Amino acid sequence: MTDDLPDREADLPSSFIDIPGVRNFRDAGGVGALRRGVLFRSGSFHTLAPEGAQRLKALGLRTVIDLRSPVEIEVWPDLRHGLDHEALSLPTLPADREDTDRPWPAGQEELYPFMASTAGPSLVAAIRRLGTPGALPAVVHCAVGKDRTGLTIAIVQTLLGASEDDITADYLLSNTGLGLLDGPAPYVDETGAERISRPISEDLLASSFAWIRDHHGTVPAYLLAHGSTDEDLAALRANLSA
Repeated sequence: MTDDLPDREADLPSSFIDIPGVRNFRDAGGVGALRRGVLFRSGSFHTLAPEGAQRLKALGLRTVIDLRSPVEIEVWPDLRHGLDHEALSLPTLPADREDTDRPWPAGQEELYPFMASTAGPSLVAAIRRLGTPGALPAVVHCAVGKDRTGLTIAIVQTLLGASEDDITADYLLSNTGLGLLDGPAPYVDETGAERISRPISEDLLASSFAWIRDHHGTVPAYLLAHGSTDEDLAALRANLSA
C-alpha cells in the first residue's frame, strides 16, 4: 500500500530529514540509548528523487530494510539513482493470506496484534542485520513508514532501553510526517484501489505490545522464541547504543 498524501516539510520536528521523493523520513535515534545518525525510518523509496539519493549518500547509507510485501515491491520497487547499499526484503506480514491461521485484519485495530503475531521472523532478521558491523547507517521502511515500520522501530527502541512514553511519542510523529493530524486521508494501494489512510494512536501500538506480553512475557523472550539469540540482542545494543 502507498499513501498519496500532501507533503508537509514546514514546521516538522527536528528528527525529520527532507529526502526528496521519500515520505516520513526521520532519525529514529535519541530515544533510549539509540544514538542519532545510525538508524532512520521512512516510507518507501519508489519515488526517490536524484537529489534525495544524494542526501542519502551524504548520510552514509549502508542498509535498507524493506518491510513491504513482495507484491508491493514488484509494483513499486525502490529506486537507487546510483546508491550503493544492501537491500533486504523482510516482509512484516505474510505474503499469502493463506500462510496464517489467524483471521486477516479487517482494520487498524486488528492489524497491530496481527502484526505482532506474524512479524517475529522479520524482526529477528532485521535485528541481526542491524547488529552486524558495517550495516550502519540503516533505514527501515514500509510503504509510508507508519504501521509496519512503527512496530519494528518500537521493538528496536525497546531493546535499547527506551521508555514506553518516549517510544510512543516517536511513533506518533508519523501523523505529522504524513499529514494525518487532521484525520484520515485517501490513498491508492498497490492494486490501484482507492482506500483511506487513518491516523495512528497510542492504543494501536500498545495492542501489539500487549499481544507480545500475553504470549511471551517480554520483547527479548518474544524475539528469542522466533530464532534470535542473546548474542544477536547484545550485538544490536553494542552497534546502536550511544
